[in-house]
Amino acid sequence: MRAIVNGKILFAEQVIENKALLFEEQIKGIVDVNEVPEGCEVIDAKGNYVAPGFIDIHIHGYDTKDTMDGTTEAIRTIAQGIAKNGVTSFLPTTMTMSKEEIATALEAARTVKVEGSEGAQVLGVHMEGPYINEAFKGAQNGKYIQAPNNEAIEFVKNYQDIVKLITIAPEVEGAKAFIEEISHSTDIALSMGHTKATYEQAMEGIEAGITHTTHLFNAMTPLHHRNPGVVGAALASEKVSCEMICDTIHINKGLFPLVIKAKAPDKFVLVTDCMCAGGCKDGQYALGGQAVFVKDGSARLEDGTLAGSILRLNEALRNIVQNTECPVEKAIEFATINPAKTIRVDGFKGTLDTGKDADIILFDESINVKYTINKGITIYENN
Repeated sequence: MRAIVNGKILFAEQVIENKALLFEEQIKGIVDVNEVPEGCEVIDAKGNYVAPGFIDIHIHGYDTKDTMDGTTEAIRTIAQGIAKNGVTSFLPTTMTMSKEEIATALEAARTVKVEGSEGAQVLGVHMEGPYINEAFKGAQNGKYIQAPNNEAIEFVKNYQDIVKLITIAPEVEGAKAFIEEISHSTDIALSMGHTKATYEQAMEGIEAGITHTTHLFNAMTPLHHRNPGVVGAALASEKVSCEMICDTIHINKGLFPLVIKAKAPDKFVLVTDCMCAGGCKDGQYALGGQAVFVKDGSARLEDGTLAGSILRLNEALRNIVQNTECPVEKAIEFATINPAKTIRVDGFKGTLDTGKDADIILFDESINVKYTINKGITIYENN
């Protein structure tokens, strides 16, 4: 048994002080300090916040490694690197590349999911494409775009034990049948993104089974008062959650409060969309087989197209707290229970409720991470 004392526990949209958090592999409860069992290992939070671990459902890479490297070493390096940012579980995210390369990446992630790592836990994979629209491919490689046909359905079903989320353009030929089949016969969540859909087509996709939106505003038809587009559908529908890259580069910070008001409390999700340059210095890197240039906090293709980010999830949360009126005890849900709900793991992840996995982080007032615990085991400590 372990106990965290002297912290500000973020629980049920409250800040709880003068209590102790007990845990082993799972959370045992929040108790009075004098109820900490004798002989229990005690962690002094030193006045820092005690929160559920972050869950990143859209991240390509970190520390020079990318999911599409297709190796267990790459996945494990990412897992260890992002633990420093408070991430306790994540979805390694694939790119639009050949079916063989995607399969290799899925198999590597599957191995790490089963065997575990010394860092954040792999919950599954987010397939970003290849079933997208060429017109809004963004930094995806257009030559590898595939049709969401029967062959694609069979491919995905073969990997349904590892795939947790798929980004798809709902308007492309075959998409509706794909969405209906995958949403009805598997536990995979479907997200609309990299899409040229009209408002009406997006709504049809939602009715067919889409429940999420990939990096809202980016690589999709914009909001217009006569043509609401995918953005309008995502904001209007109560059936879909929306993820955003809140680095103040992909999205103007002035929009943060507006989207939170539209999608809170449980349909707004923070992601990083981080590529392999995360945690690294400026320079040239790669994403999906294409050269990416990182400078002054942004990652771009040679033509200037944004190519993922180098955002850390604790930074995303900091940007929300600093640029909205949302206090940390509510904003924490955007990086914890909300992504857990999106990929349907909220039964055992995302909060400090008794019985859930002991995924716990400690951070200061500026949301600098001091301590990261995954299923009761310390995976990062910054004294």
